[in-house]
Amino acid sequence: MKTSTIKTDILIIGGGSAGIMAALRAKEINPQQRVVIFEKGNVKYSGCLTKGTDALKVVTVPGTAAPEDYVEDAVLSCEGILDEGPSYEMAKRSWPLMKKLIDWGVGFPKNDGQYEIIKTHAQKGYTVTMKEPNLKGILFKRLQNTDCVILNRTMAVDLIKEDGRVAGAIGMNIRTGELIICNAKAVIISSGGCARFGLPSNGYLYGVYDCPANTGDGYNLAYQAGAELTGLEYTMHLTKDNPECERYAADKGISENNTEFRSTETFLCGGHGLTGIVINEKAESSIPGLFAAGDAANVGKGHLTGAFVFGEIAAETASEYVKTVSNEQAANSRYLKAIEDKIEKWLNTAKPEVTIEEFEYKTRRLIGDFLTSPKNENKLNRGIETMKIMQKELFEIVKIKNTHDLVKAFEAESIISCGILSATASKERKESRWGSFHYRSDYPAKDDEKFLKLLIVKKDEKTNLPAVSLRDPQKVLDLTGNNAGRVTVHE
Repeated sequence: MKTSTIKTDILIIGGGSAGIMAALRAKEINPQQRVVIFEKGNVKYSGCLTKGTDALKVVTVPGTAAPEDYVEDAVLSCEGILDEGPSYEMAKRSWPLMKKLIDWGVGFPKNDGQYEIIKTHAQKGYTVTMKEPNLKGILFKRLQNTDCVILNRTMAVDLIKEDGRVAGAIGMNIRTGELIICNAKAVIISSGGCARFGLPSNGYLYGVYDCPANTGDGYNLAYQAGAELTGLEYTMHLTKDNPECERYAADKGISENNTEFRSTETFLCGGHGLTGIVINEKAESSIPGLFAAGDAANVGKGHLTGAFVFGEIAAETASEYVKTVSNEQAANSRYLKAIEDKIEKWLNTAKPEVTIEEFEYKTRRLIGDFLTSPKNENKLNRGIETMKIMQKELFEIVKIKNTHDLVKAFEAESIISCGILSATASKERKESRWGSFHYRSDYPAKDDEKFLKLLIVKKDEKTNLPAVSLRDPQKVLDLTGNNAGRVTVHE
């Protein structure tokens, strides 16, 4: 297989809403710095918002709500388990973000001179109606006016670490199989959540709510590199239609009466949920050189606002970080060889018995069987045991005939990894919380005394197994006295 090596200041993994905003902001800050984007699809129409959306769901419009109001509502929505710093920063920057989008030509309708604000939270309204089916196109055109290097059809398969920091990644072209070693001073993961996790009830592998390319790659990359993740027990599903679906049906000439909407597959997501790489208000992960934004990050229920804002924040912090490090090291042959050995093993499976499509189908069906509510100790133990077997079988019984199969094998590896992490986290949270997203039939009550905490999952360096810890949510507001809503701690 052909290999090539490149160098950059900032590598962005994922060219969706967060990734494209990170690239634009990085170039605003320093037009001379080199920015490379790995995108599994095509940046022009990749991610979850190809057909636009109907709202910017978190905006603290002046005179209507303040950032402190939003944090209070977010804490309620997340039932107390939320790092408030990132949510406060997102809310503080939401109105300037919306004004920037308006300047870029994004449509926000008005009634009697006022923006349409919908109340979707407990106390105040933050959801501003948006009418922009060409949102991604607007962003893409701006990106075209920069000199960012866009490597479409390139999937990140491993992060490179040097001296305790993330120093790049290895990508693979999903059409040709070419391996690309990218030495980078900083890496931003913005590759979305894990939509292809559980199996939809119709059994269609790609019939998922979010982008079907989102297979938890970012979660797995960060975990394998030693970063902290959280919220993996928050196995969510949605029961709503979406304007993208409506527009797609209209484009294809499908009658509205023939379009069926139902509960979605179980999936992991930072945007609509709580799952993700642990970051602070500067988009920094627990590993130097690694930053995260969008659905890959744990900014609880940040939605599109969170993707845009933390795309910008990640670019700002990374742009400062790259001034302190060098990427003059030679291409890391150890990481490249590990990937080449893995590919060789797949291509020379001793007893190939099933196709990769059949294997993915079974994997995701098992996730639905064992990881969805109602959960209990026995189901979760069975799930972990079964998925560990699937990890081995992925290299022992699966037929890999071409590059397409190889890509799906890497994706299946990420799905299984996310499944094991999710089951492990669900097993450790011995309570029920967030309604049907984490209901334990053997622990049906909420237990604030023990579990009003973030559940952190990280790879143990000695055992290479998931290690779980609990920590208190980080606070920026005092919500207990007369000064409720006033920022008391914020760096």
